[in-house]
Amino acid sequence: MLIIDRQNRLKSLLAARGTATLDALASELQVSQSTVRRDVELLEQAGLVERTHGGVVWAGERPTAAVASGRPYAFDQRTEYRADEKVRIARAAATLVRPGQTVLVDGGTTTYYLARELVGRPMQLVTNSLPIGNLFVNDDNVELILTGGLVYPRYGVLLGPHVEAFLGTVHASTLFLSCAGVRDGAVYNQNLLLVQAEQQMMRQVQQVVLLADSTKFGQQALAKLCDLSQVHVVVTDAGIDPEQADAVRAAGCELVLATDEHR
Repeated sequence: MLIIDRQNRLKSLLAARGTATLDALASELQVSQSTVRRDVELLEQAGLVERTHGGVVWAGERPTAAVASGRPYAFDQRTEYRADEKVRIARAAATLVRPGQTVLVDGGTTTYYLARELVGRPMQLVTNSLPIGNLFVNDDNVELILTGGLVYPRYGVLLGPHVEAFLGTVHASTLFLSCAGVRDGAVYNQNLLLVQAEQQMMRQVQQVVLLADSTKFGQQALAKLCDLSQVHVVVTDAGIDPEQADAVRAAGCELVLATDEHR
């Protein structure tokens, strides 16, 4: 295969899938890992991909079919909002994951960025998010477990009693949780069914890590998820108001501030 043909094939694979491991790409293109690595470096220089631990994430435009395959339009819109802050938060949160862990990852855009950082790492990952699940379909290092349930189409999240029943049968070391707001010592989200699933998730883990960009603090949403004191670690960006940061610490949470070093 000519170099230009191989690189075009590589771009097509990544644009369609969103992410892949170097091992999988080398196997599919029938070339060595070092060859794939060089091709990926060229795509990275062009701003088309981002490297993760053992994998590659497509950063260019996605084909329209991607919407039908699990990244709903509303989800895509929210993913781009405060993307730089979410990337920093995700990279800071990823340092809390150890090889071989079983982790629960809640649906959401910031948790989606976290999932991108976890591509290629050996672990068991349980999620109720189709966009997050799609990241690991071709990842041989990750044992992916989807909760099942009814699809909430705007955000690609699986909800309902089947989700809660399934979650009651699994146990994980850490839950990475998203939210719509944190205010007056409480955490909120926008959907009652989602809150019920998240509350079940919290019951199945040893540690709860909340990922929330600084705009979420001081905000309230439809349904109370939990008291802030039920969260062990809060990861946010450095733009959090000092009073809000003090309130997080006063609730007994460890506060992790994502800075430029996580960019």
